[in-house]
Amino acid sequence: LIPGHSPFEIFLTSLCLAGVFQIILGIIKAGIIGYYFPSSVIKGMLCGIGILLIAKEIPHFLGDDRDPQGDESFVQIDKENTITEILSAAANFSPGVLLVGIVCITVIIVWQTNFIKRNKILNAVPAPLLAVVVGILLNEAYITSNSEYAISNPQHLVNLPVITSATAFMSKLHFPDFSALGYYKVWEIGFLLCCVASLETLLSVEAIDKLDPENKITPTNRELIAQGSGNLLCGLLGGIPITSVIVRGSANVTAKAKTKFSTIFHGILLLIAIFIIPSLLNKIPNAALAAILIMTGYKLTRPWIYKNVYSQGWDQFLPFIITIIVFLLTDLLRGVSIGIIVAVIFILRQNYKNPYKYLTDTIDGVPHYFIKLSQNVTFLNKGKIVETLQTVPAGSKVYIDGGRSQFIDKDVIEAITEFKHSAQLKNIIVILEEINEVELISEH
Repeated sequence: LIPGHSPFEIFLTSLCLAGVFQIILGIIKAGIIGYYFPSSVIKGMLCGIGILLIAKEIPHFLGDDRDPQGDESFVQIDKENTITEILSAAANFSPGVLLVGIVCITVIIVWQTNFIKRNKILNAVPAPLLAVVVGILLNEAYITSNSEYAISNPQHLVNLPVITSATAFMSKLHFPDFSALGYYKVWEIGFLLCCVASLETLLSVEAIDKLDPENKITPTNRELIAQGSGNLLCGLLGGIPITSVIVRGSANVTAKAKTKFSTIFHGILLLIAIFIIPSLLNKIPNAALAAILIMTGYKLTRPWIYKNVYSQGWDQFLPFIITIIVFLLTDLLRGVSIGIIVAVIFILRQNYKNPYKYLTDTIDGVPHYFIKLSQNVTFLNKGKIVETLQTVPAGSKVYIDGGRSQFIDKDVIEAITEFKHSAQLKNIIVILEEINEVELISEH
């Protein structure tokens, strides 16, 4: 807090800075980082989001709306956690809300059957939209008939502000306080927002590209520039930070969207809906939205995905499953970070094991060792090579061949050179083929 300044308006200033930082990242081509996330971690993130969607929407499906929509934390704002919230909702479910949810989820499932898909007219109607309409009509029927199942508590319905005039709209806008730019904390928060939003975006982009049936590749640098521009605009108009997310992206893929216009049209529809039909939107039961999100979550975490990753070996499955567990118990970035660390450990282990081909033989009573280095030998391989050379017994003859290597790290060459010099003390003859020794510095 800065005395004399509005906290939210200071936050908007930081958001503007975050947008500028993201634009700069896009210009300097930093988006290439997105191509280096391990596939197993991306799949784990997708499945984790799917599980999270299901777990977080079950309470709303049952009629427990104490925790706001969109809360992704394991430990929630209401002091519950994801598991206790589900148990509490199950023990105190609302029959009317549950019935609406069941009907809506049934509509979505039926709309995915072959019978509907073969009918061009019915298939043109989006299942989520139909589920929302059915949810509204069902609850209105309850209310009209004075049924005990009627959902009248506003807590169980969508709650949007009703804007009646341009003056009312302008009164809800907030603007950044640029006089706070002199405080380092404003810049620090802006940089943090930039990092979090950019990482989540690059992860989401990589994940959505894997869901795309046409296997298109999203230009990550252009995405950063576009999102930075969006965050800059949000900061100027009093909005909250934006980032790419899996739910909307997967909905676009499911709807067979092919161009950027789908996102633009989505925004236009939201704007129209908020200004023209907010009263109608406020009739949507939260259970109907929960049904849609539960089905979306299931598509992201279908059982065959786990079976497929498991069949690829532990070096793929462990980063995958650890990403899911840590993500569910903490948050997205921590889950992905731990998953990447585990994946890197497997990569290091693999590099440590296979830097060369190794043969032994005895000729005229002298042990011969033949080491043929692999195509690329990095500093990660140094430990294994040094370990192997240390096992060579005195009086042996060692051939180290770098003929097929396109790259040998200087650290590795230095280690081989040191071994050749020290081998003389053990009467070991070392022959290097197509390996240029380095000059060693001697201490006197």
